[in-house]
Amino acid sequence: MALLQLILHNFFSFIFIISLIVFIHEFGHFFVARLCGVKVDEFAIGFGRELFGFNDKKGTRWKICLWPLGGYVKMYGDKNGASMPDAEVIANMSEDEKKISFVGKNVWQRMAVVIAGPIANFILAIFIFTILFRLNGLNTVLPVIDEVFPESAAFESGLQKGDKILAIDGNEISDFNDVRIAVITSLSDDLVFKIQREISKNEKVFEIKISPKIQTRKDFFGDEVRMKTLGVSASEVSHQDLNLGQSFIRANVETYRTSIAILKALGELITGKRSVAELGGPIKIAKYSGKTVDMGITSVLWFMAMISVNLGVMNLLPVPVLDGGHLFFYIIEAIFRKPLSQKVQKIGFQLGMSLVLALMIFTTINDVRQLLN
Repeated sequence: MALLQLILHNFFSFIFIISLIVFIHEFGHFFVARLCGVKVDEFAIGFGRELFGFNDKKGTRWKICLWPLGGYVKMYGDKNGASMPDAEVIANMSEDEKKISFVGKNVWQRMAVVIAGPIANFILAIFIFTILFRLNGLNTVLPVIDEVFPESAAFESGLQKGDKILAIDGNEISDFNDVRIAVITSLSDDLVFKIQREISKNEKVFEIKISPKIQTRKDFFGDEVRMKTLGVSASEVSHQDLNLGQSFIRANVETYRTSIAILKALGELITGKRSVAELGGPIKIAKYSGKTVDMGITSVLWFMAMISVNLGVMNLLPVPVLDGGHLFFYIIEAIFRKPLSQKVQKIGFQLGMSLVLALMIFTTINDVRQLLN
């Protein structure tokens, strides 16, 4: 019974969080499409059979579907929710019908509609981060070492309690969290640390090369993961209350830093520096959704912002079916002033769909394997 309750708790937490983020993403497409005069046939949350829905005054069918793993906006002239043009329908359109179709708009309007989804995700993340910084302020853990763990990379390199980390590989460090991110995301085995140490009331600044060790640690959710570790801790905290403007600026910085971290992690996966075992699918997201709900509203908002940034970044990848794939096709069209042939686009969509489905299957199997271990 307890297991069933846990599964249902995680499932409904997942539905709530993912559906809201997907709604914002798709509403970005929908809003800009309407601005450009495109008729929207369907606005769907989920895939498969419709569970319930309604039609608005402009003829758009708003619906909730059976499988809550995404969503789509189907525009007039599209064959499906992936915005693949329906050649047969387009060929029989009148001039008036073409004016309200997605394919009938110029390339710049189509680019604006496509990129609006990921931008909506970034806006959602910035909005959430702004709220969190305004309510909680900025808590900065100063990069001053409080403890050096035995047999760690830091211990073997001679770092000491009281040492202040000024920079890593030339990048200035102002927060201990910057140290953690620099160590985890670095593509290099060796990092150059700039250290400030007090010796007999005099400050000495020097550089030292350290090779972080890969060890098993618990992440934010209490799960064990393998990651690069330095082997130090810090506890000196500086708190700063932020006004709305400061919170907004900090939210933009956080969204940018998160996006860069995602791209770096993706690069490590592609180059083999990061294990594919770290990839998570719907089961892992559902599990984390349930855990964040248990932790309270602050954790839920933080998790939603992170997932929203992930969705925005991943959708901008130049993979057909994803928004980035459409954007790539439209950039080619803008450069050569001629759209790619329907045959080339169809092949691209098929390859993209195969890749996305294969990734979903792999991550789901990966999730199940981790649950069983």
